[in-house]
This record gives sequence, C-alpha cells and structure tokens, in this order.
Amino acid sequence: MKKIPNIVCLGGGTGTFVVLRGLKSFPCKLSAIVAMSDSGGANKRIRDEFGLLPVSDLRQCLVALSDENGGAGLLRKLFMYRFEKGKGISGMTFGNLFMAALSDILGSQEEAIRQTGKVLRIHGTVIPVSYTKTNLFAQYEDGSILNEEHLIDEPSHDGTLKIEKLFLKPKAKANPEAIEKIRTADLIVLGPGDLFTRILPNLLVLKIAKEIKNSKAKLIYIMNLMTKFGQTYNFKASNHLKILENYLGKRINYVIVNNGSVNKKALSIYAKYQEYPVVDDLSAKSYYKIIRNDVAAKNIVYKSASDSLVRSLIRHDSVKLGSVLISLS
Repeated sequence: MKKIPNIVCLGGGTGTFVVLRGLKSFPCKLSAIVAMSDSGGANKRIRDEFGLLPVSDLRQCLVALSDENGGAGLLRKLFMYRFEKGKGISGMTFGNLFMAALSDILGSQEEAIRQTGKVLRIHGTVIPVSYTKTNLFAQYEDGSILNEEHLIDEPSHDGTLKIEKLFLKPKAKANPEAIEKIRTADLIVLGPGDLFTRILPNLLVLKIAKEIKNSKAKLIYIMNLMTKFGQTYNFKASNHLKILENYLGKRINYVIVNNGSVNKKALSIYAKYQEYPVVDDLSAKSYYKIIRNDVAAKNIVYKSASDSLVRSLIRHDSVKLGSVLISLS
C-alpha cells in the first residue's frame, strides 16, 4: 500500500488558498505554513488595534482546508464574508473578527487558530511560520528602504526598481511546529504567490531555509502566472528561480509552469498596471525538472467592493494544480 504523503505548503494569500483547495480532496496529510509579516488592509488594524499577528492569510488557509459540506460549508462562506457597510467594520471579514475575538477569549492566538480549525473541521493543519511580531523591509537598487509589507506589495514609489535586499526586523524565530512539519515532509510546495511578500518572508525566518535545504522532501516551486509591478517587474521565469536560489541554493526539484491560455480580458487589465504573463525561459538542461501544464483558471475573480487591497484577477486552477502536485508525491 502506498504511503499517504505529508505535504507542506509554504506561502500565504490566494496562491496558497488555491493549492490547499486542490490538494485536500486527495489522500494526503496537509499542512500550511503561513508568512506572518503582512501589514496591509485589515491586517494593519488587527496588528495595531488588537496587538495580534496578521490573520488574513491564516483565515484563507483555514477556509481552504475546511469541510465544505453541511453546516461547515455555511461557516466557510461566513468566514469569507466581507462587510460592505458600517463605518468601523467596512472592509473587514467576519473570519478575521472571529479570530481576533477568539484570541481575546482564550488568551492565546495560537489556541485561537487551533480552535478555529476545529470549528471549520479542516482537513490538515495551519501553522504560523513564526510568532515573532516582525515587519518586512525591502531595500531597492536606488538605496531606498521600505519597511512595511503592504508598501512593498502596493508601491507608491517607482515600481520598476529592483529589490536588492529583503529582511525582517526584528529577526523572527521559527515556530517549532513549522520546523517539525518541514522535517517530516515528503513534499514541500512553494507558491504560487507574490515572491517578495508571500514566499520569501517565510524563508527569512531563522532556520526555515536551512531546514528546507536539509529536508529529504521533494521541493516544488509553482511559477506565478503574472509578473508583479513593484516586485517582479519584467521578471522571466528564470529570474524567479535565481532569487529563490539565493536562499535555498540549487535545491528545487520541480518547477510547475502554466502553458495554457490566460483570460484575455484579464490580461488587458493587468497591462494597465504594467503586469504581464511570466515568460517561460527555463532550459531543459536545468538541474530541476520542468513540468509544463495547463494549470490556469479561465475565469476572472472579482473582489468585493469594500476590499481596499489589490487582488489577483486570474489564478491557478485548484483541481488541475492539485492533480499535478499529487502525481509528484
């Protein structure tokens, strides 16, 4: 009998949400390790007003792994509900407020995450990469430094500038549970998601990159569909890999690249923001194996009117991506 694989997904945001939804229907032990440096939108209020770690990416992962049948299915919709009215709560999601309230009731954000998982009957575990309250800093090629994740993610500066250095301040200590999951993983999945604000912040946490390099797990990187203005402007696929190699060396085993069509209407909208499909310039002679497959969803995802943050219009297809990943386990 084939062993049920331990699969660990590192990242955050909608990319990790898509991967988890695609994998949870397959026989596997799933864990999501989530970056904790987000400081934009509702997360800024959660951090500033409640003194908690950011919860939005945790909530998305919990919802992705939730039971979608019966009462739990209704709870899933409730946790994703974003208030569009009310001066104080417009733009906030019910799930974020629930987790903030539960942290206060239980006196522990760690326990609140665990209990929220039970409420949603999740198929797997969701783990903050660190419990250190830290901020993400980016130094650009002109010497300027930005010190909050949301300012890096949605630049008001010249978004064509390259990021030359990324760091956390204060330095973040790894969550021991995250270390244990990496050590016991059969498959580690990076991405998709914004390279500098969703993926690399995990690798900046002390010991995380070292544990991944030393792991016996197969390491898979899911290439983003689009470039990101302010982060990966004009990046080709090989540029993404070179950045990751700065942290992990030549450790990646597989790279999944979309070779299917992408919604044309969405592309015209992205172009207005100087964002374009990532050009696949990866060589067959690379040390990693390249898996080219049609893994892009065909529909456009529209955000809530009360959501102040920029969101992805096109995403990977959960079912297609899940099938490719499970074939590698």
